[in-house]
Amino acid sequence: MESHMTQLRKSSRGFGRRPKVVICSDTLDRLESLAEGALQRNPDLADRLLGELGRARIVPPARLPANVVAIGRAVTYRDETTGLAKSVVPVFPEDADIARGRISVLTPIGVALIGLAEGAAIPWETRDGSRRVLSVLSVTSQDAAEGLEA
Repeated sequence: MESHMTQLRKSSRGFGRRPKVVICSDTLDRLESLAEGALQRNPDLADRLLGELGRARIVPPARLPANVVAIGRAVTYRDETTGLAKSVVPVFPEDADIARGRISVLTPIGVALIGLAEGAAIPWETRDGSRRVLSVLSVTSQDAAEGLEA
């Protein structure tokens, strides 16, 4: 007979199964504040971000793996529906500049990617309600992505 915990783990593995999320302790408070501030304007997106933060493993900056998507780290991901790959840098909203590939963490793609490791795939919903799957191909520091010395 299965234990209650085994049943819970199995029941949480269905369609909504999500990859592991790791968040740097330095950005946790700011991300929570942004999500709470967005509850009135965009409750679905705010709920998704709070949900991701709630299930995340929080680590100090020195313990954040280099292959995990974080604020200021360039990430190359592939939209598995279209097969197209794109590189972006998740940033706080005030630093967003789509022309330079700097996307706000308070966008559907920003929420989907934050905290994921290379090789992870996650279902996400576009602004128009389409369901897609994103795969993280690579993560680098922003300096490396811009060709600057770290």
